[in-house]
Amino acid sequence: MAWSIADVSRMSGVTSRTLRHYDEIGLLPPAWIGSNGHRYYEQADLLRLQQILLMRELDLGLREIRAVLDSQVDRVAVLREHHQRLLAERDRLGTLARTVGRTIAELEEAEENDDMATINRPENLFEGFEPSVEENDKVRERWPKAWEQSRQAVESMTAEDTERWQREVTAQMIRFAEFMVAGTPVDDPAVQTEVGLHYRGVCRFWAPNAVAYKGLGRTYVEEPGMRANYDKIADGLAEYLRDAMVAYADAKLS
Repeated sequence: MAWSIADVSRMSGVTSRTLRHYDEIGLLPPAWIGSNGHRYYEQADLLRLQQILLMRELDLGLREIRAVLDSQVDRVAVLREHHQRLLAERDRLGTLARTVGRTIAELEEAEENDDMATINRPENLFEGFEPSVEENDKVRERWPKAWEQSRQAVESMTAEDTERWQREVTAQMIRFAEFMVAGTPVDDPAVQTEVGLHYRGVCRFWAPNAVAYKGLGRTYVEEPGMRANYDKIADGLAEYLRDAMVAYADAKLS
């Protein structure tokens, strides 16, 4: 039995555009293509798609997923490794939940304090993390090699990748804002754990050393457009993130 690309999209929730992209990069070719040019998938293809979606949930990149599926790698061992990551993430979320609870308590206690920072949660999670052309030029001048690596990485992202990345960035900035509003020091272990995630996110595009990572933090503060992105969420967030990045660079990258 075979299913059309529309059928597979409806069953899996994966858009036809994404399925075509998976075909183009050799990750999930259809079983056959009809005379009308439509793609058709068989049961083995659906099982492969299920594995792709599972590994995407575990934050594996498309290249890594293809390597796992096309090799003789022990898939159980791979899943076991990522299960450990999920358990670590569960613990991290527990820490953040306690931080948010503390933030709520402190905000309620200080309701009448007009000077206290507040967190703005943008209705559209895709707002605010795209630097202007002018700022891109400044980054290019400061770190030309890193800029080129980043440009290539961005161009290789699908629309789905970009949407997911934008959501992750905005969610992480809100978590940093929650730490800041709660008065958590930038060198607090929970904050530094979050900075570690931020650093690894940056490394998806380029791998800065201690000096470059500190410089990136300064860029968040010094470039008006970038600073505005962070301050949309909470006033002073750009400085807080910069200081947290400095502490991380001194402790982990020096």
